[in-house]
Amino acid sequence: MPHASRDTAAESISLFGIDVRLTNLDGGYTVCFESHANDLDLGPLFDGLAGGVCHFIRLGYVIEGAVTFRIGERTETYSAGDAYLVPPGHVPIQHKGARLVEFSPTEELGQTIGVVMANVERGRTPLQLSSRK
Repeated sequence: MPHASRDTAAESISLFGIDVRLTNLDGGYTVCFESHANDLDLGPLFDGLAGGVCHFIRLGYVIEGAVTFRIGERTETYSAGDAYLVPPGHVPIQHKGARLVEFSPTEELGQTIGVVMANVERGRTPLQLSSRK
């Protein structure tokens, strides 16, 4: 049975105070261990994807803090201890101090990371949100 931990993850991506450690698992899924150091709306990083939104499903668990997803006109916030399933068509809004574990389809995640990294190379940045109280 495949397994991974934050410490043994095969890859690492660190941008804008976002630290992601990820490993591709058997069966076409990737596990991501995330920590967030800033309050950020990641919307601008999805420019170039249809509708400017993320098109893969996310299954996750909030270890610490909170994470929000904008899905159309509504937002959903998940806090420490919450498990979640976010459908395609969303934008992540990250909160300082959050730690998450997420599972996503490997192929779709890889395509999205490619678009995000191309946007970063072009100078796109996430939106810095006001400090939360």
